[in-house]
Amino acid sequence: MLAKEIMTRNPVTVTDSMEIIKAAKKLLDNRINGMPVMNDTGKLVGILCQSDIIAQQKKLPVPSLFSFLDGYISLPSMKNVEKEVRKIAAITVADAMTPNPITVSPDSGIETVAALMVDHNLHTLPVVEDGQLVGVVGKEDILRTLMPAERSLAKEAP
Repeated sequence: MLAKEIMTRNPVTVTDSMEIIKAAKKLLDNRINGMPVMNDTGKLVGILCQSDIIAQQKKLPVPSLFSFLDGYISLPSMKNVEKEVRKIAAITVADAMTPNPITVSPDSGIETVAALMVDHNLHTLPVVEDGQLVGVVGKEDILRTLMPAERSLAKEAP
């Protein structure tokens, strides 16, 4: 089975300049976990998931310091702290999204898609063909493939 057989075509998207509150409402209204982020020219630039928005509720991680040879060494890098601050203070989708998302092609096998989701802890994967977004595959799409007999029985029921 291939990604193009299970993907959602014409997925719900947001722009990187959209206010984070409006994007959160779009996720909730459409009952989806994540959506592709497009820039003003229609290029895929990121993915926004519920977890990115929930990150705004986190407290700022204060770097732990320890003393070594009369000096102080910071355990987490300042780059990670800055990234966390941006997510917590996000006003636009660009501030909260995960940039440069992992993508699959329409001809990617379901095994490849599932492995990427598990290995990278992803819930939504954009499907890209010739540089254009053509769909998304979510974990629910993969789960549905595990129950084909049940799905066909539901279609036959009166």
